[in-house]
Amino acid sequence: MKKLSARRRHPMAALVVLLLALACTGWLYTAFAPADEAQAGTTAQSLAIDEGKKLYAVGCASCHGTGGQGTTDGPSLAGVGAAAVDFQVGTGRMPAQQPGAQVPKKKVIYSQAEIDQLAAFVASLGAGPSVPTEAQYGPEGADIAKGGELFRTNCAQCHNFTGEGGALTNGKYAPTLEDVDPKHIYEAMQTGPQNMPSFPDTTLTEKNKKDIIAYLDEVNSDDSESPGGLKLGGLGPVSEGLFGWIFGLGGLIAVAVWVAARTAKAKKS
Repeated sequence: MKKLSARRRHPMAALVVLLLALACTGWLYTAFAPADEAQAGTTAQSLAIDEGKKLYAVGCASCHGTGGQGTTDGPSLAGVGAAAVDFQVGTGRMPAQQPGAQVPKKKVIYSQAEIDQLAAFVASLGAGPSVPTEAQYGPEGADIAKGGELFRTNCAQCHNFTGEGGALTNGKYAPTLEDVDPKHIYEAMQTGPQNMPSFPDTTLTEKNKKDIIAYLDEVNSDDSESPGGLKLGGLGPVSEGLFGWIFGLGGLIAVAVWVAARTAKAKKS
C-alpha cells in the first residue's frame, strides 16, 4: 500500500490562527477589563469618602452635625455638592473661625487632596453641583465683551463694575474678585455662597459663566488700562465725584484763603 502523503498546511493558516488569538484577547479584555477599571474607580471613590468622613468629623461636624444635617451653628450640607465644599474650604472660609455676618476669606488649612476627600464625602450626602473642569472656566473661546455685559447686569450691583467689591447691609459685604482663582469664581456662581444668589445653568449657562470669568480676568489683569486715570477702586462716578468735591473744592478754598491772607498783608504794608 502507498503511504498517504502528509497534508500540507495552507500558507494563510498561521495568519488566521494569529488573528483569532488577537480577537479572543480583545474580547476577553472588553469583557473583563472595564469591570476591573470600574471596580477600581468605585473603590477609590469609597476610600475618598471614608477619608473625607474622618476629616469632616474633626473639622466640620461640630457646626454642621455628624451626618451633615445641620445645627443652629451651621446649615445642612445635604445637596450642596462638591463644588460648594471646594469653594468654601479651598478659599479658607471654612472651617469658620467664629460665626458672624460674613465669613471672610483666610489662609487655607487643608491640602487639595484633603479638600477633594471632604468634597467626596459631602457629595455622598446628596446630589449637588460638581467641581467644574478647566474646560468650563478656562479662557478658551470666551467672549469678553459679552462677559462684561452679563457681569454689569447680574453682578455689578454688589461687586461693582470691575469686581473690586462693595459694602452690603448689616455688616455684610461683597468681596473683591481680584486674584481669585477662576475655578472658585465659577463655583461661587454655581452655589451662591453666603449672601450671593446662585446662578445655575438655567440662569447663566456654562458659556455665560466662562465669559464673565474672562471679563474679570481682563479688567483686573496687570495689563489692563484705565483711560480715566486713577480709578479709585472702580467704585464709579459717585465716589469719584465725591473725591472731586472733597479734594478739589477743598483745594480751591485753601487757595482762596491763601490769596486773601496775602492780599490783607499787602494792604497793611
